[in-house]
Amino acid sequence: MNTKSWTLRLGLVLLAAIAAAGAAAQTLRFGLAEDPDVLDPTLARTFVGRIVFASLCDKLFDVDEKLDIVPQLATSYEWSADHKALTIKLRKGVTFHDGEKFNAAAVKYNIERHKTMPGSNRRGELAPVSGVDVVDDSTVRLNLSAPFAPLLAALADRAGMMVSPKAAQAEGDKFGSKPVCSGPFRFVERVAQDRIVVERYPNYWNKGEIHFDRIVYVPIPDATVRLANLRSGQLDFIERMQASDVPQVNTDSRFKVAKITEIGYQGITINVGKSDLAQKNPLGRDAKVREAFELALDRDGIVQVAMDGEADVGNQWVAPSNAYYAKNMPIPKRDVARAKELLREAGVPNPSITLITPTTSDAQKMGQVIQAMVKEAGFEVKLQATEFATSLDMADKGQFEAYILAWSGRADPDGNLFSFDGCKQPLNYAGYCKPEVDELLNRSRTTLDPADRKKIFGDIAAIVLKDRPIIYLFHRHWLWAHTAKLSGFRMIPDGLVRVQGLRMSGS
Repeated sequence: MNTKSWTLRLGLVLLAAIAAAGAAAQTLRFGLAEDPDVLDPTLARTFVGRIVFASLCDKLFDVDEKLDIVPQLATSYEWSADHKALTIKLRKGVTFHDGEKFNAAAVKYNIERHKTMPGSNRRGELAPVSGVDVVDDSTVRLNLSAPFAPLLAALADRAGMMVSPKAAQAEGDKFGSKPVCSGPFRFVERVAQDRIVVERYPNYWNKGEIHFDRIVYVPIPDATVRLANLRSGQLDFIERMQASDVPQVNTDSRFKVAKITEIGYQGITINVGKSDLAQKNPLGRDAKVREAFELALDRDGIVQVAMDGEADVGNQWVAPSNAYYAKNMPIPKRDVARAKELLREAGVPNPSITLITPTTSDAQKMGQVIQAMVKEAGFEVKLQATEFATSLDMADKGQFEAYILAWSGRADPDGNLFSFDGCKQPLNYAGYCKPEVDELLNRSRTTLDPADRKKIFGDIAAIVLKDRPIIYLFHRHWLWAHTAKLSGFRMIPDGLVRVQGLRMSGS
């Protein structure tokens, strides 16, 4: 019996057991493409973690289908005349899962925790917040060192998630193993690489929109196995369905397929300064070699072969359709002859590199296509398939040369850019650092006029896209599939699944 069929049988047995255990309750069984990292909004950095957080942890704000900022735990907000203070009115009657009251003091605690906790990945997202004032029990004011255009968008994601101060203080750095938030579901258990179980929180402020008693999140990296479990009835919903399966699933009336273009990107992150490996391989050491690598790539070909056409080609942190796309830096065409010439100029006609790929099906296919393409220019690429959370740890420690890494995206372009290219920022896996880029990044954050911000993004692109700490490739189509009995699903470009409004027919 081959490995895939054994994995499939094992997955079906596991999910059948989960289904039987939850038969008495209305349970949503959700297939994830990876196992999330730590379930602490301050420390977390995986996309699948954000999917789970959507059921556990409400935020001050959220985004809708048009990426407009809408209130969640907040009810309204007001900027000061100089845009250096944001006053937020909070929803009353909200409690955390441990029964503690959500109020302005809790917001102050959370913002300060995001900014100061060791290992925080929210620090850069809230850098301009200089202090938080509790105006009254339901009013909080965020004071800024300078105007900060992306602030609301940041508060509509993990930086705006609120955890129980009491539980966070009691658990310390172990909080992520037993998170306590204020969302529609509360944490029950987690078995690594196996399942995450949450149950309905009876005192949720918007409980009329919640129609399930439990959600079981099951990480299944193999897209074929995820789909097989959906087809067999062991799962109700899967995210990131394999693009090649879309036509077939579309013809099956038992299921529905939904898709939308992401606001993030898929790219190759290159170690240019994260560790000493940057200087030990020609790709990290020499910008000419990185340029040659990009010129050896055919983005259209990658999308067609690896993604079955289910992506939009791009070369920046936002898609060409985005208002902030830098038109001064268009998508480069493949030029193998020029790539070979650049390698000769760099003195490395046949560079050898290791490319880390997550174990997901699409990442594996991408790696194989990229490997074949760049070989035509003289590159020898070794693929190293690595479990996703492990690969992130390796990237964080600089234990890589090049890394296929997707970013799910944020409503404001700053969320796709600042933490990745700013000097010593928490998500700067490339180890990239240029003072002139930092200065431009900071200006883009303090500039409020969209036309002026667009010009600054163009100036950033003119530098960063030539340095190539990240080679941007395309913008995926989020592909979801679910039982036709499920209704209320909202397609939002951030790729997250809001559980509010989801219901099974008859529930």
